[in-house]
Amino acid sequence: MAYIDYYKILGLDKGASPGDIKKAYRKLARKYHPDVNPNDGEAEKKFKEINEAHEVLSNPEHRKKYDAYGKDWKHADDIERARQQQRQQQQYQSAYSGQNVYDEFEGEGFSDFFESMFGGGRASSGGGFGGNVRFKGQDYNAQLQLDLRDVYETHKRTLTVNGKNIRLTIPAGVEDGQVIKIKGHGGEGRNGGPKGDLYIQFQITNSTPFSRNKGDLYKTEPLDLYTAVLGGELEVETFTGKVKLKVKPGTQPGSKVKLKGKGFPIYKKEGSFGDLYITYTVSIPTKLSEKEKELFQQLSKIK
Repeated sequence: MAYIDYYKILGLDKGASPGDIKKAYRKLARKYHPDVNPNDGEAEKKFKEINEAHEVLSNPEHRKKYDAYGKDWKHADDIERARQQQRQQQQYQSAYSGQNVYDEFEGEGFSDFFESMFGGGRASSGGGFGGNVRFKGQDYNAQLQLDLRDVYETHKRTLTVNGKNIRLTIPAGVEDGQVIKIKGHGGEGRNGGPKGDLYIQFQITNSTPFSRNKGDLYKTEPLDLYTAVLGGELEVETFTGKVKLKVKPGTQPGSKVKLKGKGFPIYKKEGSFGDLYITYTVSIPTKLSEKEKELFQQLSKIK
């Protein structure tokens, strides 16, 4: 397997922050998306590379392994386990032979090491050391795109990974970019080792008039000039339906009101919700009747 420079694919360096990675991914994904480039094989290939790079670099655990092991990052746990067992075997041999044993693993490439472990290269010493090691199966990565409305309530959804249907319970309140682990739904282990895990990253789009910050929601609401000046009642849309608000006389543009508990569900805290913040904008009338103009002129003369 050839080394793929995921940083280069996203146009970043190794010091890129999580925000830099997300920003670069979104920009490139829009540019090379198949819907924007129909029947373009190169764009489709580039889009797949961008997604693969983002899947690895946006996951802190996977990124750490990639930075340390390069193209063999998926086998990082196996490498560490095998390295430990190799050292233990060498300590045992040294103790009984009185000789220093050269740490062969430390001096060879990861790929060469795995060839020897799985029978593609030289035979292992010590009575079949490689054949006795249990290796955890490969971890799988998947992305699931949902709308903000989809994650307002806990629900079940079926996700197909490597041809297998997996029934998931998606908790209310998951966030964009969040990764959850489904234990034991990765690849098969070797030599009786455990299955790998499935890592699912959520991509949350927003088709609502609200903006979100964790559990809190934000929305702007226009007020006509007369209601802003005289006060009154205003019907506003929340995430779950309409409510009526009392508007105080003399409400200024940019004034905010908080609707407690009318925000978004808090992740893994059943029954807990954030707040909804309404910011008022004031609409200035542009088409005044002659009578309205006359009344405004009279008002302007009042000291």
